[in-house]
Amino acid sequence: MHKSIDRRRFLMGSAAVLAAGAAGIGPGLAQDTRLRLVFWGSQGRADRTYGVTDLYTKANPGVGIEGEFLGWADYWPKLATQTAGGNAPDIIQMDYRYIVEYADRNAIAPLDAFVGSTLDVSAFDAAQVEGGKVNGKFYGVSLGANSAAMMLNKAAFEEAGVALPDQAITWDQFAEMAKAITDAGKRQGFHGTADGSGVEPLFENYLRQRGKALYTADGQIAFDATDATEWFEMWAKMRESGAAVPPDVQALDQFQIETGMVSLGKAAVSFAHSNQLVGYQAVNKDPLTLSNFPRLGAEGKGGHYRKPSMFFSVGAKSANQEAAAKFISFFVNDPEAAKILGVERGVPESSKVREALTPTLDELGQAAVNYVAGLGDLAGPLPPPPPAGAGEGELALRRVSEEVAFGGKSPADGGTALVAEITDILGRG
Repeated sequence: MHKSIDRRRFLMGSAAVLAAGAAGIGPGLAQDTRLRLVFWGSQGRADRTYGVTDLYTKANPGVGIEGEFLGWADYWPKLATQTAGGNAPDIIQMDYRYIVEYADRNAIAPLDAFVGSTLDVSAFDAAQVEGGKVNGKFYGVSLGANSAAMMLNKAAFEEAGVALPDQAITWDQFAEMAKAITDAGKRQGFHGTADGSGVEPLFENYLRQRGKALYTADGQIAFDATDATEWFEMWAKMRESGAAVPPDVQALDQFQIETGMVSLGKAAVSFAHSNQLVGYQAVNKDPLTLSNFPRLGAEGKGGHYRKPSMFFSVGAKSANQEAAAKFISFFVNDPEAAKILGVERGVPESSKVREALTPTLDELGQAAVNYVAGLGDLAGPLPPPPPAGAGEGELALRRVSEEVAFGGKSPADGGTALVAEITDILGRG
């Protein structure tokens, strides 16, 4: 994402060689240690991140930090290209979906040697530290805890005379609710819900409620064509009833906050993660709130889990690994940094930071914290890290769901195709 360089970013420097909103160290301002940081996210996330890098560099003379941010869809191809070219950043924002792949390929460095000295995770929940490990080694420092969620436009619900969903809502009730919003016709070209058939966390939640999963602990596909077919059939019915947006509208969503159906004013419901409430509200005039994903039945448990929203990892070829680990420790432990970051990347993992920050949060921040803390029986254990190839699996779901939505495949053909494609991806390793 390209940005003009304001005063703050000029102090961080210039990095003409980096596209998509880079900031670096200008001529005559050379530092002893120069770190490159790359992350995905919105402009709001970038502003918060650069606020913390400013705080850090002022407290640590001689350290300069270049920052580069991109949207989710552009981020992973760019990172893969830089990594393959031997030009990976020092500090890499990493996702749970990709951490195994990058660790197995020796693209990120184990951080165990820095824990307890340079890197402090002593106030982290043990499960969240484990979530950043691959084969027993610590590769990712969680930047916050979150859970998948529905983003709801409260004003649209109120206009349509439809009550906001509660924790007990089922998929059948959700479909009825979404259709009622569409049928109310209060907004032109507006539907009750986005089409979630290509949203991996939503599909995973559905599978977990059926006693299944996306992947087994040993990296094999953990669902079958029947599961996927019934998933596609459910969404086909919602499109046919008008409850969900049509495929040409859903195709506008590039899986970024700014292009979600709620943000584009196309639907009352989008599917995201709890930490994204802050970002969604920043680009939406109507008030928003969070809700859990629907249950399969009134007596059924949910498919949620609390997960590391994202990690910071260190590039395996970084010449400044200890300096990178020191910055990451500051990012997740410093009280002033926490005030800048809020809960936009999730609820802080450090209990000390969380306890100090929570009382200072605004209504949105409190809502995100309360959502993650209040999942109750909706939440189960964190699944094992997805295997290498899981990123391609996510893209396969998105592509096949579009083919089904546009009529190129029946739900049954889509279910068979999805399982075959993901099985092939995993077989390639």
